[in-house]
Amino acid sequence: MPATPVPPRPDHQWRLTFLGTGPAWRTPELGCPCQVCSTMRARGERRTRAALWFDGPMQILMDCGPDVADQLEAAGVGRPEAILLSHEHGDHYLGLDDLEAFRRARPAGGFEPIPCYATARAWEAVEVRFGYLLGKLLEKHTALPGLPLSGLGERMTITPFKTGHGPSAPGSVGYVLEGSVSGNRRKLVYTSDFKDLPEEPPQLNRPDVLVAQTHWFNEPEINRPSHMSLQRLLSYVARWQPTRAVCLVHISDSDLCPGEPEGAYLKKSPPRNPLRDPKTGRPFPVPRCQAEWQAAAESVFAAHGLDMPVIVPRDGQTIEI
Repeated sequence: MPATPVPPRPDHQWRLTFLGTGPAWRTPELGCPCQVCSTMRARGERRTRAALWFDGPMQILMDCGPDVADQLEAAGVGRPEAILLSHEHGDHYLGLDDLEAFRRARPAGGFEPIPCYATARAWEAVEVRFGYLLGKLLEKHTALPGLPLSGLGERMTITPFKTGHGPSAPGSVGYVLEGSVSGNRRKLVYTSDFKDLPEEPPQLNRPDVLVAQTHWFNEPEINRPSHMSLQRLLSYVARWQPTRAVCLVHISDSDLCPGEPEGAYLKKSPPRNPLRDPKTGRPFPVPRCQAEWQAAAESVFAAHGLDMPVIVPRDGQTIEI
């Protein structure tokens, strides 16, 4: 039986559901015997493609990968009021066609297109695949880095910021969501996928919650897909100083675990200079499952003097902001 739909939250409460927390190929990967996939498979763990559901003054879907139908069904949520696409990689937009179910379940003429935001460069790719959805399922809006999104009314402010995610995603952005909760300002920063930032706008400073990509644990010798590692993310967290929590998503199986020979897996790269325990000088163990990721993240944050909570969410986990 499908879950009971979750009603919208009143304006004084914000809630974030992690629909999916995994990488482009999900984890465990199909048929992969590596230590991460084997450990997760043995524990019955699964991470689907990264996507978020924001529930507050508006209900917003952030990214829309090929798992989205199952993710929304499991979360018990329905038609979003807006969709934010971070970039033009398939694991972040290929589920758009599944949202056609919302229109098909209404009488003819009884559906208003969903405002959908992406940069002009991202739309170039999305329209090639899903141009037929525009005007009937989706209402196209262009996200301009540094400028608040238009067409959302006055309930909240959403501002995209430019991210560097390599030459295959020139339209990549993150989003800053801001609004009022019981008269106090609230701010959520979602980086989506990135390796670096061409600039750091002041809106990134002191969010209540930072949701950041952490594809790698250690920074690899070769960062082929232009993703963020927990090791490199530490400097961003130290500068931005989230006040309530840092949430790590898009967690992959790409770190080379001890005992795995170099070159055995195309997806893996040895660390450039692994994170080390300052007390012992030994590298932190590469996490292979949910519990190990949570324990490692807490240890690394403590070792680097970062005293805000760090959360490694499971698929379907919800937090209050």
